[in-house]
Amino acid sequence: MATVITASEPSWIAPFAGLSPRCFGKLLTMLRRDGAVVVHRGRPWSLPLEDRVLLVTAYWRTNLTLRQLAPAVRHLEVTAGRVINHLGPLLALRPREPFAKDTVLIVDGTLAPTRDHTIAERSKNYRYSSNHQVVIDADTRLVAVVGRPLAGNRNDCTAWEESGAPAAVGNTLTIADGGGYPGTGLVIPHRRKRGQTELPAWKEEHNKSHKQVRTRVEHLFARMKTWKILRDCRLQGDGVHHAMLGIARLHNLALAG
Repeated sequence: MATVITASEPSWIAPFAGLSPRCFGKLLTMLRRDGAVVVHRGRPWSLPLEDRVLLVTAYWRTNLTLRQLAPAVRHLEVTAGRVINHLGPLLALRPREPFAKDTVLIVDGTLAPTRDHTIAERSKNYRYSSNHQVVIDADTRLVAVVGRPLAGNRNDCTAWEESGAPAAVGNTLTIADGGGYPGTGLVIPHRRKRGQTELPAWKEEHNKSHKQVRTRVEHLFARMKTWKILRDCRLQGDGVHHAMLGIARLHNLALAG
């Protein structure tokens, strides 16, 4: 008999959702509270909520086509697509409460290869990509904000300003890469002035500390890219944005426990 992926078997949850069964249960509770099980007009879902959530996360995790994935959940290809389109936005990262005064944030951009050419452009990785500005809490390392995706040929300065992330961050202290964000008002490393051969020792020390803290967002990207949907996204329209937001929420749940 063919293998079926189901949340009723806890061993399937960690590989395909990246969560422990306990965290997966917390996610289901939040989704139910947000109205994910509200009955609408039309044919009711044949899969319970937990299996539908696992289907979406399995799709993001493996990036299998719907034709490949549907048999694994005993679902028709078209129905699997409806589940992903319905639950993807509901799994998205929720806006954060106002940040505390002593919060330090880190921002950086990452490229996600995206096949929808209406939102993607050729970028420095020579593929059609979308640029995603991601902000994390430097202390907890939780994702705080994910900006709207822009075409991959936009530099980080432009992508930052147009993504909507600055409004979400407000006046909270935010550090960024010096090469990508000059003139944005973010905290970037000290740079040599014209004709200056080296920086004073105290500035070099500041830059070293800045680099050590900023690498935390690079580590986040490495973990998020284990979700293969972010390596070659076939979703159309807002699909890549929903996937990025959903994976960020799953990352936060896994990290916070």
